[in-house]
Amino acid sequence: MFSKSKINDPAPKPTSGSQTSGAPAGSPTAKAPASGVPGASATPKPKPAPSILSSDLVIKGNLKTTGDLQIEGMVDGDIRAHLLTVGEGATVKGEIAADDVVVNGRIIGRVRGLKVRLTSSARVEGDIIHKTIAIESGAHFEGSVQRQDDPLNPGTKTAARPVQKAAPAPAGK
Repeated sequence: MFSKSKINDPAPKPTSGSQTSGAPAGSPTAKAPASGVPGASATPKPKPAPSILSSDLVIKGNLKTTGDLQIEGMVDGDIRAHLLTVGEGATVKGEIAADDVVVNGRIIGRVRGLKVRLTSSARVEGDIIHKTIAIESGAHFEGSVQRQDDPLNPGTKTAARPVQKAAPAPAGK
């Protein structure tokens, strides 16, 4: 990933007109941008690790995060996340809304997601509102499936219905 020459290169020879603090290359002072412009830092922010709810954990209440969430235990409440993974032994009773939803376990309630994937071990009892969906062979699903361009916004129900009514027209050739 990094070579020794690249680590030592940022502090070459100071030239006239350049702003150097005289601090060593590895010190916090050398990393701060001299311009004071936000976002000028070359170091990208690392993506946080997903939050994991272990198999012995039971939660009664709603969960909301902008990050990734992996559930292995039981949740009785609504969940909002970026990426939600429901583990094989997990159970969720409530509404789920996430950009990506991967279901390996059991969900009782509505699922809203841009991408929804039911694996072969999934058990879903409720409606799925999605932009894209994948259901593996062996998955158990009881409910309705509805495609929407923006499934995370509950107010778009009426806008998506004309698209679905138009879809069966090619079948009547």
